[in-house]
Amino acid sequence: MLKFRHTMALVGATALMTAVAPAIADTHWPQQAVRLIVPYPAGGGTDFTARLVASELSKIAGQDFIVENKTGAAGTIGAQTVAKAAPDGYTMLIGSPAEVLVGQIAGQKTSYNPQTDLTPVTLLGETPLAIAVHPSVEAKNLEELIALAKKKPLSYGTPGVGSTMHFSGESLNLIAGTRIMHVAYRGAAPAITDLLGNQIPLAIVGMPPVVTHHQSGKLRIIAVTSDKRSSALPDVPTVSETNGYRDFRFTNWFGTFAPAGIDPEIPRKMSEMVSKVVNMPEIRKQLLEKGIEPVGNTPEQYAKFLAEEKTRYEAVQEHAKIAIGN
Repeated sequence: MLKFRHTMALVGATALMTAVAPAIADTHWPQQAVRLIVPYPAGGGTDFTARLVASELSKIAGQDFIVENKTGAAGTIGAQTVAKAAPDGYTMLIGSPAEVLVGQIAGQKTSYNPQTDLTPVTLLGETPLAIAVHPSVEAKNLEELIALAKKKPLSYGTPGVGSTMHFSGESLNLIAGTRIMHVAYRGAAPAITDLLGNQIPLAIVGMPPVVTHHQSGKLRIIAVTSDKRSSALPDVPTVSETNGYRDFRFTNWFGTFAPAGIDPEIPRKMSEMVSKVVNMPEIRKQLLEKGIEPVGNTPEQYAKFLAEEKTRYEAVQEHAKIAIGN
């Protein structure tokens, strides 16, 4: 925890120094193509966000921003590629909580330290998680689900051990005093398939894959895990609206990272460009349609966000003892 805060303090201090001293970075960055490493396969939320933003970044910068999928090991292969890259601004990561925060908290062994080997650049956007149940489940809201879980055994599926969804579920167990059993799947798709087939009564997954099933009535989303209602499903309440869960907040997010040691002027310029892109009306519309709330903040704001996220996940881990097999 101290190491993380120290790293984030250095990020803020460095940025403050550049505000009062002449920039020493190449003010004409980028002068060549920039690789945006996505640590997951094409077609997922991270890939969609990266490609949507990259297209507009290329127009703004006058240089190509090329999305490159480097998959494997729960996102850590792609993150490692960036952590070991030259800190010149031409290799960046479009990452998610798994490979830059949550995995390490759950004991995942990697060849890089996300707190010391990666530099926060900007948060592109975040999406709530959905607590979805099969229509046969009697509970129509979260309070009824908790009451049901205290009467009979229930299980919940997620895309894997140590995922954001897993931590969200165990946090709910902790606060509610329930023992809903976790069932880990190899990705969201098989978890949703089993939920649709009533093999499991509920699942906690990213919102985009289940919105259409909710709208068709094949599944029922009873709550979202963000602190505000989703623009995509404004009629679905948040967990925090339920009595006793006011501070409950878990989201899946997509953020940009650069290798450690990069001149702070480059992350600053990158964050400004990303903020401009995600707030373009057409880009914003496409993100919101996927359930992704656009952000586009500064490196300092992103570092603060990451520190708060780390504290949140560590508090759950202290009780849940989630362990990723290595």
